[in-house]
Amino acid sequence: MPNPIYAVGDIHGQFHQLERALDLVAADGGSDAQIVFLGDLVDRGPDSRAVIDRLKQGQDSGQPWHVLKGNHDRMFSRFLQSGDETDPRILSGLGWLHTRLGGLTTLASYGVSDDPDMPAPDRWQAARAAVPQSHFDYIDQLPLWFERDDLLFVHAGILPGFDLPLQTEDDLIWIRAPFLDYPHPHPWLIVHGHTALDHPQHFGNRIDLDGGTGYGRPLHPAVFEGHDCWLLTDDGRQPLTP
Repeated sequence: MPNPIYAVGDIHGQFHQLERALDLVAADGGSDAQIVFLGDLVDRGPDSRAVIDRLKQGQDSGQPWHVLKGNHDRMFSRFLQSGDETDPRILSGLGWLHTRLGGLTTLASYGVSDDPDMPAPDRWQAARAAVPQSHFDYIDQLPLWFERDDLLFVHAGILPGFDLPLQTEDDLIWIRAPFLDYPHPHPWLIVHGHTALDHPQHFGNRIDLDGGTGYGRPLHPAVFEGHDCWLLTDDGRQPLTP
């Protein structure tokens, strides 16, 4: 008998898209299906707080869900920890609170003003007061990967040629090249998000499930039976092949 596992790409604060994805998974695999969420729970979309609440409550109630850390999740927790909105891996040099990255919308979901002229120390203190400690702890302690058989679920990818214990957090949540350009098989089929596409795509050695929900496109849950992959739609399973 197949033992399916489900995966959901970058949610980016789109709570209603998350609910639709959960409904599609439940229709295919039941209400207690095993799901891996590939990180980037927050930013850009309007309901980051609701997304965190939903996933945290699901896990607290015993759902077999695995929620991974993305680069946007780390930027959120770092800002709460220290007020630092920068990250050396942001090639544009923009801070987390820039509109392109979406930190202001995440804080607004907790009731913090999104006035861009608000002094940085005041915004940090307002965020510290508004975001529950349980949410900070939840985001801060998210794992970086989930491995099952020869599937590896991770937010951004891996540094090719290095064993999993040697991978750095920066690479697992931020990497693009050389991972995206690597043409050879990995020890696993890598299932990831992070690099937004117009639609999920199978590249042979990896599957990118980030269909651009952070930019207003649909969230596409997927189901795996071994290396076979299908996207879940209102019309049932649709195969995703190289």
